[in-house]
Amino acid sequence: MRRVATVLHTSDFLLCAWWANLGAMPPFARVLAAAVLASALASTAAHAQAARGDITFADGRIFPESLTSTRDGAVYVGSLGHNSVYRTAPGSSRAEVWIPPGPGLQRVLGVFADEAAGVLWVCSSVPADAPAGAGASPTALEAYGLTDAKPRASYAFPGGTGTCNDIAVSRDGIVYATDTSGGRLLRLGKNAPSFEVWLEDTAALTGVDGIAILGDGQVYVNNVRQSTLLRVPVRADGSAGPIQKLTTSRPISGPDGMRSVGGQTLLLVEGGRLDEVVVSGQTADVRVLREGMAGPTAVTLVGDVAYVIESRLNLRTDPTDPGPFRAVAVPYRASR
Repeated sequence: MRRVATVLHTSDFLLCAWWANLGAMPPFARVLAAAVLASALASTAAHAQAARGDITFADGRIFPESLTSTRDGAVYVGSLGHNSVYRTAPGSSRAEVWIPPGPGLQRVLGVFADEAAGVLWVCSSVPADAPAGAGASPTALEAYGLTDAKPRASYAFPGGTGTCNDIAVSRDGIVYATDTSGGRLLRLGKNAPSFEVWLEDTAALTGVDGIAILGDGQVYVNNVRQSTLLRVPVRADGSAGPIQKLTTSRPISGPDGMRSVGGQTLLLVEGGRLDEVVVSGQTADVRVLREGMAGPTAVTLVGDVAYVIESRLNLRTDPTDPGPFRAVAVPYRASR
């Protein structure tokens, strides 16, 4: 940490000195100064991220299920155990409650930081044992302010049923959500008042879990029950094309959370592993990055570090103390 502080102070000094003399510099010197400063700040960020290490939580029995991050390094974690959302400030390794339990949150699974819209999307699903009838809260995707945690809107799943598991947002602001128990992919158009069923296929999609959008603009999902990786083309009119099952270079087992980290590259957790998956045509090359993790369910990339949630959901019904939870820091550089 002392090294990080030294770098930060050096960068601040350089910034102040160059800013004070910027007007007196010839044009070529200004360009050089800007380049040197950018390099120093990038180095500072890299050192700070490396020093951060694993992320821990202020509370116990939170059973984290999903996580997401913003470009500044803040990390948001959905807690299935407390039906709340935790946040780790940029550079910090300690997560605190950001959105406390409340009427709008039940069975919290997926979370997704939509920086373009300034929204934190949070999945809230009807518990499996919830009584049916009037007054029951529907399964919904909740929208909160990304910087202030204030509720903005709630978008119920069609019929109010299903399991909201994960979220992805396209470049043009279209929100997609997976419905694990209903075998559906839902679509929320930009500024639309409600979800539409974009694609329903109980044979291929019952068990649909993680979702991401790659550089080709197509939607990619996995199925935790069938251990499959699927692509759903987006037609010119926005409708869903036929489901395409990808052939993986090695078997995957119970895939869960995944995030897009490049034009054709995904980070995926499955079978106690963190994988890099590179899609090419109808195939997906799977490279194992870390094995032996304790029930991983989600991943997010911050700089050159992938953070993987160890959920240990198999211990939820065990009354004994499961011990502290963490998001494990795994150094990552794309293979291609």
